[in-house]
Amino acid sequence: MPGTLYLVPTPIGNLGDISRRMADTLAQVDFLAVEDTRVTVKLLNHLGLKKPMVTYHRHNATPAGEAILRRLLAGEHCALVTDAGTPAISDPGEELVALCAANGVPVLAIPGPCALVTALSVSGLPTARFTFEGFLPQNKKNRRAHLDSLAGEVRTMLFYEAPHKLSATLSDLAETFGPQRPITLCRELTKLHEEVWRTTLGEAAAHYQSQEPRGEFVLVVEGAPPAVQEADPQAALELVAQLRAEGLSLKEAAAQAAPQFGLKKKQLYDLALGK
Repeated sequence: MPGTLYLVPTPIGNLGDISRRMADTLAQVDFLAVEDTRVTVKLLNHLGLKKPMVTYHRHNATPAGEAILRRLLAGEHCALVTDAGTPAISDPGEELVALCAANGVPVLAIPGPCALVTALSVSGLPTARFTFEGFLPQNKKNRRAHLDSLAGEVRTMLFYEAPHKLSATLSDLAETFGPQRPITLCRELTKLHEEVWRTTLGEAAAHYQSQEPRGEFVLVVEGAPPAVQEADPQAALELVAQLRAEGLSLKEAAAQAAPQFGLKKKQLYDLALGK
C-alpha cells in the first residue's frame, strides 16, 4: 500500500500557533518535504524533533516531486511543509498534490495557519464570497492586464505582496479600481509588529510613496458594486407567476422577484395587479 502525503501548515509568525495534531503528524511521518531546511529545522528544534528532510520548492518541483512520489508509492509517509502557512496555497505544493492524486496516493490536509484566511477574517470587508489572487505578475504589463480582468469583480479580492513591490502594486490597484475603493492592508500577521490598516486605495498608494514598507503584506480589496440590472417588467412578471404557482403570495413573489430585474417591490406588485 502507498504511504500518505500529509499537508502540514506551519506558523506564519507565531510559534504558539502550531497545534498538537500538527506536531504529532511531524513526529510520526517517515520524512519531511520542505521549502527550506534552514527554516524547518528551527521549527523542529522548537518541537524537540529530528526528522529526515528533502527539499521541495518551485525550482525543483518536477524532479523532487517524482522522487517523493516514489517513496510514497513504496509505503513511506511524508509531511509537506512550507516556510510558513498552508502547503499548496499559492505554493508549488499544489503540483505534488496533483501528482499524488493522479497516482492513487492518499493526501490528508491538517488544518492550521493560513495568511489569507487570517487577513480576510480581520479585514472588516465582506467575507461571504471572495477570490484569492495570490502574488500578481512581476511584469508591469502582465500585472495590469490581470488587474484589468478583475475590474468588474464583485467579490472581495485578496493579494499577497512583498514589501519591495508594494508601492507599485498599490498604484496599479488604485488606477484600476479607483482611489476610493476600500482596502485593508494586513502586515506581519501574528508577528510582533502585526498591523491591520483599513483605508482606501488612494490613501494607501500615497502613504507608501513616501514610507518604506516593511514585512510581508496581505491586501484585502473590496469588490466592485454589483451592476444595476436594466429593468425588465415582462420577465419579472413571468417570475412572479412562477413563484405564485409554487405557493408564494403575490406580495412575497413581488418582493423576491423585483430586485432581480431592477424593479422596486411595490412597482412590480402594482404591475402584477394590472395597475
